Amino acid sequence: MKNIVVIGAGTMGNGIAHTFAQTGFKVSLVDVSQEALDRGIKTITTNLDRIIAKGNLTEEQKAETLGNITTFTALQDAAKTADLIVEAATENQDLKLKIFGQMDEFSPENCILATNTSSISITKIAAATKRPDKVIGMHFMNPVPIMKLVEIIKGYSTSKETFDTIYEMSKTLGKVPVEVNDYPGFVANRILMPMINESIETLYNGVAGVEEIDTVMKLGMAHPMGPLQLADFIGLDVCLAILNVMYDGFKNPKYAPNPLLVNMVMAGKLGVKSGEGFYDYSESKKAEKVSKMFSK
Repeated sequence: MKNIVVIGAGTMGNGIAHTFAQTGFKVSLVDVSQEALDRGIKTITTNLDRIIAKGNLTEEQKAETLGNITTFTALQDAAKTADLIVEAATENQDLKLKIFGQMDEFSPENCILATNTSSISITKIAAATKRPDKVIGMHFMNPVPIMKLVEIIKGYSTSKETFDTIYEMSKTLGKVPVEVNDYPGFVANRILMPMINESIETLYNGVAGVEEIDTVMKLGMAHPMGPLQLADFIGLDVCLAILNVMYDGFKNPKYAPNPLLVNMVMAGKLGVKSGEGFYDYSESKKAEKVSKMFSK
């Protein structure tokens, strides 16, 4: 497998493209606008410069990595010779089903179709194609170039050949693949999102403040990042979307999103990407200042 298509030049998509390209694969990065693609390439370039600054990459390797990436605004053009397509669009079921129909239509018969979804059923996504045996989940963690874990999720019809191919490819990328079955939230988010939701519940009920909750989890449980800071980093809209998928899938009230989370998303307070969530990021991308809404 040499030719990789990545759909979506946002945070996850550009990270996935970066990782494949730095490992020597030819990558076609696809998004709906050239502006989005330009932002994605700029992010990849900045991240490569950070690796160079740490002494783990040369300027020649940076140039080679960037040279491995070609951008497209039309999937039909990018997918013609694809061996693998990785979809990393917004966590929206209807959108993903539409994209997978196009992936199936435009790519060669032997092409494997993967999704970076963090919660949506692989089986349901596969049903939008005529090749459900070649559909699989590759749930990378953010930031993709750094985080080692990849959840490899088998749908109901995913073939052993498809699974083995993607499992071994993940190792080639320097990742640690973990086999996971197809249930809402998989493993990572089935455990993580209820913790984040409960942290928001704890804040909502006035048990403790933002910094206090995060400090307890960092110092008491050895988490590198507090759950509210992590929610801001992931994006509160993404957290809400994942909780809704799990709530719809299990019909269990423990997955119901806290009202505070719902209200913050409706108000556009999405975390780092909007400049404010539980913390204020107007002056720094680090969680150094609690949002006015939660300040004492």
